[in-house]
Amino acid sequence: MNKYFNKKVIVDGMKFDSKAEARRWRELFWLQNGGVIHDLQRQVRYELVPRQYDDDMKTIERSLDYVADFVYVDENGKLVVEDVKGYKKGPAYSLFAAKRKLMLWRYGIQVKEVSR
Repeated sequence: MNKYFNKKVIVDGMKFDSKAEARRWRELFWLQNGGVIHDLQRQVRYELVPRQYDDDMKTIERSLDYVADFVYVDENGKLVVEDVKGYKKGPAYSLFAAKRKLMLWRYGIQVKEVSR
């Protein structure tokens, strides 16, 4: 169990961090099957800040990545990046908020927050 008491769940052989995330996957899966959305993916990694090297090309800082819960193309052909959020406070949410801002700055993508 994690700090927010979410229980990891397995749906169709896939592990999800919470029941809310698994529920959202099912919704998106059915929307894709109905032809409303397409190219549904989960756990898509975006590099926000690249790895940093010293003069000898040794890594001094790892890259900073954001992993989106879901990515898909909606009925209008727009790329949608979603993150399922249960709590909107605390250090975990603050880190997410910073990464959300970096996604907009670096890729021009507004991350859609889906609440439980």
